[in-house]
Amino acid sequence: MMQMTRLLDAQGLEISHEGHRTRLKWHRLRKRFADPLFSAEVMAEGFAAGASMELDLRVRADGGFVVLHDEELDGETTGHGPIAKKTIGDLGDIRMKEGDRPLILSEDLAAMMQSTHPAALLQFDMKDEYEATGTRGIEHLATHFRDIAASVIVSAGSLDLIVAVKEKLPHLLRGIDPTDKLYNIWQASGWKAVEMELRADLRGPTEPDTIYLHWRLILDAAREGLDMIALCQDEGKRVDAWTFTLKHPEVGFSDEEWRNFQALMALKPDQITTDEAPATERAWKLRMAE
Repeated sequence: MMQMTRLLDAQGLEISHEGHRTRLKWHRLRKRFADPLFSAEVMAEGFAAGASMELDLRVRADGGFVVLHDEELDGETTGHGPIAKKTIGDLGDIRMKEGDRPLILSEDLAAMMQSTHPAALLQFDMKDEYEATGTRGIEHLATHFRDIAASVIVSAGSLDLIVAVKEKLPHLLRGIDPTDKLYNIWQASGWKAVEMELRADLRGPTEPDTIYLHWRLILDAAREGLDMIALCQDEGKRVDAWTFTLKHPEVGFSDEEWRNFQALMALKPDQITTDEAPATERAWKLRMAE
């Protein structure tokens, strides 16, 4: 029985509360913060377990993509210069700084996604604007991700890019992240203006499946009477609250973290993004058992 409990605690896939299931999404392909950034090994583990995972994509000069967050190679890799000026040939000898691993290219992703657990979901977070990605980038996605077994959701801050994905790859799920825009609207015009803008996004041309919102924005709005999660769910959309990561995962929730996480869970998000999925699930069970 103890072995089974350990196994369940280690999964980090979801939390069930008051009849609602909230998935835990592995941020930047990390099940734990100690995992290397964008690890193919962790992705393979997630595919086998049916995890929800996120990775960042940067467009290359040849229209393909590489799994990296930054605009320049210098921060995360042994390479130098802007990724948008590199072709697939330029990236072959470049390694990730963590663990001396090869970069993951979009071509590699397509191959890995041929066999996965049916519940697995992989979020492609497109870090470049539509102008940078261009028709070649969209064509590349269409060519390589037309016939894959895994579920994919494509997200971006650029609404034009998501509309282009919808037109070219209608079978892929779509997500939008209006967080920065909504923060700015709140500061300039207040919560009513935020509500109006969010409703417009939900009903807009991207036809999103999931709305990505910073968890603090969600809680700030709720304290002022605006339930952003319920608003989205009433329109048939899912909500991902990002990114809630325990400061001391080996200890569990601090009192402040617990207050915030409880308040977030009470609003019933469909998904919470975290760098510490198993520790979050374990800490939740321990607190709820008290």
